[in-house]
Amino acid sequence: MATLQQLQNTLKLTFGIVPIVAGLDKYTNLLTNWVDYLGGIKDILPLDALVFMKIVGVIEIVAGIIVLIRPLIGAYIVMAWLICIALQLIASGHYFDVAVRDLVMAVGAFTLAQLTRINK
Repeated sequence: MATLQQLQNTLKLTFGIVPIVAGLDKYTNLLTNWVDYLGGIKDILPLDALVFMKIVGVIEIVAGIIVLIRPLIGAYIVMAWLICIALQLIASGHYFDVAVRDLVMAVGAFTLAQLTRINK
């Protein structure tokens, strides 16, 4: 049976590494063409969509690093980020499956925060 520490470490690695990988992929588009997920918002951006996604990539990399160093704060940051992404996808009227996935991942990030809080 897994201990609280093992569960916390598993979630910490997951929510640390996944945002870093997703952030790095904003520069390579190996996983997907990230600009597609912007939908209509790309028409109102004050800068090029590719530049915007690279900024998003930096934010995601930093968020992942924070999770690895300070999991309580980082988990809440990642949770909020995932909720914002899901809401943007829902508002765009596309990629509802990805929005649901991101909301489920936000619950996982919240769980990491709670495990970190009680396991101090």
